[in-house]
Amino acid sequence: MPSDSELENELSTPYILTEDHLLAFRRDGFIRLPNVLSPGAVVRLRQELIRLLNKTFPESNRTNRFLSLEMMWLESAIIRRYVLSPRIAKISADLLSVKSVRLYHDNALSKEPGCGRTPWHYDDHHFPLETNDVVTAWMPAQPVPLAMGPLSFAKPVSVFNLVKNINFNKNDTSYDKKVTEVFKANNVDIDSKPFKIGEASFHHNLSFHTAEGNKTSQSRIVLANTYFADGARVVKEPTMVSGDWQKFIPGVNPGGIVASKLNPVCWTENTDHNK
Repeated sequence: MPSDSELENELSTPYILTEDHLLAFRRDGFIRLPNVLSPGAVVRLRQELIRLLNKTFPESNRTNRFLSLEMMWLESAIIRRYVLSPRIAKISADLLSVKSVRLYHDNALSKEPGCGRTPWHYDDHHFPLETNDVVTAWMPAQPVPLAMGPLSFAKPVSVFNLVKNINFNKNDTSYDKKVTEVFKANNVDIDSKPFKIGEASFHHNLSFHTAEGNKTSQSRIVLANTYFADGARVVKEPTMVSGDWQKFIPGVNPGGIVASKLNPVCWTENTDHNK
């Protein structure tokens, strides 16, 4: 188990990406990276996320449920280290080929035992940002075997063009069924692999992904942080699909630059992040 100082040092140490990593991300819209977190850092992350989940959701009412918490970095010093981590943010900036990234929000996702499948979707529907330089770091707080429902991706990233004209509907399963049919008809390649401890994935906002149900007796807990290129604006006409976006971007009107106090710069080029 790393101490607080050891954890902070780990989360500030750059992760070296190769040109092959960058090419794969640009082609596929996602990448899985090993050893993003040490086993000890994974354990500390899981312990803190469980503590926060227990504060919000009664343990007696979790079976088959999908639990979600946001903005935890504002109340937990430990989660703050993972969310504002220069290590994680620099990976995101490098994959996007941008010089600086800000935080959109954090998200704890707990797929409880018995919880079913996550429908096909891409994140562009949910972020009211006038840019495609958006990436989500998906960091499991335990290994994720196939039976637990790891994140699965459709590739290459350009497959979103096959389904971009399907009307999104979050009230029923029609959207998921139509996307599934189109992907099958076009023999779209689906990447479905388990996650080892410390492994994390990074996916673009146009990357289609899904996840099978959790058939184990253990909660599948994940920390998902979304980062975007500094300088991005809010779209001029945010939709209801974007949800309560003003909670994440307070005080910024449609068309305005996203730079609120809740969107700190997490990585910028030519800065010593170890100071």
